[in-house]
Parts: sequence; structure tokens; C-alpha cells
Amino acid sequence: MAKLKYLIIIVGLLGFLNPVWAAPAVSYGPDIDLAHARKLAAVAAAEAERMKLRVAIAIVDTAGHLVYFEKADDTQTASVEVSIAKARSASNFRRPTKVFEDALNGGRTSVLGLPGAVPVEGGVPLVREGRIIGAIGISGASSAEDGLIAAAAADKIK
Repeated sequence: MAKLKYLIIIVGLLGFLNPVWAAPAVSYGPDIDLAHARKLAAVAAAEAERMKLRVAIAIVDTAGHLVYFEKADDTQTASVEVSIAKARSASNFRRPTKVFEDALNGGRTSVLGLPGAVPVEGGVPLVREGRIIGAIGISGASSAEDGLIAAAAADKIK
């Protein structure tokens, strides 16, 4: 029984040595301000409109606290909380939520045990001058479309 206990511990530790779980080199910077969050949300909203999609857009600071939120008319109600959760996950774990989705799709069900990790694409860290200033979360379309919209906004950071 003791050998099984140690084997379980070793296997668990090896799982966290996987590069997917390793902390990214990007550190936190100053939090995104409201004016900048509004501009990024406008980029995301324009991209969603171009794609003819109704989405919720959440932008959080480095601690995962909501800085700005908007949603298109007739966006599904569930997308409000999902967009916020995606943004928090991306900020708190310092990686896109697609990383968790890919891990889960690859059989890494342990991702479901990570508190606050959202294994659905659409959450992306916002990086300026090599440091995370917050994150954006998009929900309302397919996860791949949510990810494209979030990336379009994240790419506009200067």
C-alpha cells in the first residue's frame, strides 16, 4: 500500500513537470486601465460583428477582477459568466484557455481539477512590453471563434 501511495505521488508530480503546466516566463505588469480595456473591447466587438457573431466580452486585470464588460444584444445569457471565467483563467494561469482545452482533448482529465481553469478556448492573456496586464475572455460563439475574437483584440496591444 505504501508503494502505491508513493507511485501516485510520483506520477502526480511528473504530470506537473509537463511544459503545459510549467509557469510561463511572462510576468505580471501593471494592470490594464479602463480606457485601454474599452479600446480592446471595441476591437473585439468589431471583429465579432464582422464575423456576424453575438458575444460577451470581459476584460480583467492581473488578479482576474473585472475591469470592463459588454455583450452584444441577444447574446446567450450563459456567455456573461463564461466570458468572465475565461478571462480570469487566462490571467490567473498566465496562458490562453486553449492550452487547457487542448490538454483535456488530449486525455489530461486532471485539468478538470485545477480550480479556476476553464478548458474552453476564448480566454487570452493581454501582454504589453513583455508583461501581462490582464486578460480578455470571449463567449457566445464556438470556442474556436471565441478564440479568434480574443486574439484579434490581444494582438492590438501596443
